[in-house]
Amino acid sequence: MIGLCGGGFPDVRRALRTALPGIEQVEIPVGRHDGHRPPPVEVLVPLGATVDAELMDATGPRLIQQFGVGLQGVDLEAAHARGIPVAFVPATGTGNADAVAEIAMLHLLALLRRYREAQHSVAERRLGQPIGTTLAGKTISVLGTGGIGIAVIGRLKAFGVRPLAIGRRAFTDYPALADLLTEADYHSTTGLSAALARSGALIVCCPLTEHTRGLIGVDQLAAMPPGGYLVNVGRGPVVDYQALLAALRSGRLAGAGLDVTWQEPADPDDDLLRHNVSLTPHIGGVTVESYAAMAETFAENVRGLRTGQPLAHLVSRPTTPE
Repeated sequence: MIGLCGGGFPDVRRALRTALPGIEQVEIPVGRHDGHRPPPVEVLVPLGATVDAELMDATGPRLIQQFGVGLQGVDLEAAHARGIPVAFVPATGTGNADAVAEIAMLHLLALLRRYREAQHSVAERRLGQPIGTTLAGKTISVLGTGGIGIAVIGRLKAFGVRPLAIGRRAFTDYPALADLLTEADYHSTTGLSAALARSGALIVCCPLTEHTRGLIGVDQLAAMPPGGYLVNVGRGPVVDYQALLAALRSGRLAGAGLDVTWQEPADPDDDLLRHNVSLTPHIGGVTVESYAAMAETFAENVRGLRTGQPLAHLVSRPTTPE
């Protein structure tokens, strides 16, 4: 039995039914259960919900398998202590990186070409306005050099952009970057502000970790030239909320595009939305093609669990609980 924890991402269920026909799915309520114990499951799937020690003990999964990359909601130490392996579906090779890169480009282009204002012009029958900004020729920073960051950089280059890559390690540790840019256009996160000072926009593609939480704050946004843009397709808390709101209020930033937010689902009355912000409901990786490939990768681990085969893409290997 597969336990789905969190009410979002409904198409995950359909994709898994196709990839794993005959395996039962059950919804696991989020939060305390008021005396109603959730059913035991073989595989627990966090879909935007927190998977903590209490939930692990209540459901007794043999595997915690994310349908995607982000594992910030899973208590990895608790899983490790209980001997529960935790796995993810990588962005590269599943179509997920390409899909998320496309949503990043959608936000960036919508901001530069003032799409929301253009819709008002259509409604009011005005031609030839608003005037936008051309993407070609710009210098844009990409924070994150994993599969999604690489996919974004490739698309930026196709638009005639000079991309700057920002990662945690040395340039030589990212061989996929060598075909896309030179070492002069690579910055480590310790040189983040120097990269942003050269950039008309920042695209956030990195996961949420202890190192990236709040990484983009007041000083980093102030380092960007006035009138720049921020696009976040990584995780909301990588960007400091109050810093972003202040930068939009002051006009320091001309706009922001967000596919991820600090609390999901996003609040439609959020103060950020009073400014030039385009918002999508965490649909970066949600495409027919990416879901089919991701579900098959997910299914391979479920079948491996049942047949005793090695599991792939593990982040917390099982141990014998003391």
